Amino acid sequence: MKIDSTTPAVVTGGASGLGASVAAMLRHRGAPVAILDVSEDSGKATANAMGALFCRADVTRSQSVASALQVARDTHGQERICINCAGIAPAAKTVSRGLPHDLALWSQVIDINLTGTFNVASQSACGMANNLAEGEDRGVIINTASVAGYEGQMGQVAYAASKGGIIGATLPMARDLAKANIRVMAIAPGIFATPMLTAMPQDVQDSLAATVVNPQRLGDPDEYASLAASIIENPYLNGTVIRLDGALRMAVR
Repeated sequence: MKIDSTTPAVVTGGASGLGASVAAMLRHRGAPVAILDVSEDSGKATANAMGALFCRADVTRSQSVASALQVARDTHGQERICINCAGIAPAAKTVSRGLPHDLALWSQVIDINLTGTFNVASQSACGMANNLAEGEDRGVIINTASVAGYEGQMGQVAYAASKGGIIGATLPMARDLAKANIRVMAIAPGIFATPMLTAMPQDVQDSLAATVVNPQRLGDPDEYASLAASIIENPYLNGTVIRLDGALRMAVR
């Protein structure tokens, strides 16, 4: 699928980090972009800066997503590209200081990272199925997993479970949507220079970068966007999770 003015896109978590980078890439290529994010102030600022549309959406709420998608479709037309970057990553162990993991925190992580991703993907695919085919595609969905979905560290049990769920859902979702000519892929990033990490002290950033094999640095969010563009444009990529991690394998802690 080409990326241009005829391929409307929606990006969740587009107010910052990986989502903002991929939204900027799509806008640079001419695609009409709707940023779906729960953060209204930063979402509007990011959207205005790149000439995108901001739609406030809580990905864990079906009606909130449906309303946001409807606004995007009324403005740009039915999306052909859906990229899910919304997520959170709180740290908590299964048992810590004699107390079990807070179940409400576990549920929040699963609800946003896994259920929220599926909620948006499912609703977006339902609309994409009515698109006229462009070549072999009616639509492309890219979900964001994580290397933690394969080798989660201590304190990442909820986060790793949520990202492992995205990894496990990739192939069956692609199979579900095959007859509609909608492709489904996932990207599993390693350690990226998103605002959450760049706000840390430089020595912490350097120690994290040192764990990456080659190139020995934090990933650039634009590299995530570049891979997303390649996925969109390559019609034979489907049902697969691609690690984007500089050969990183996460240590125990």
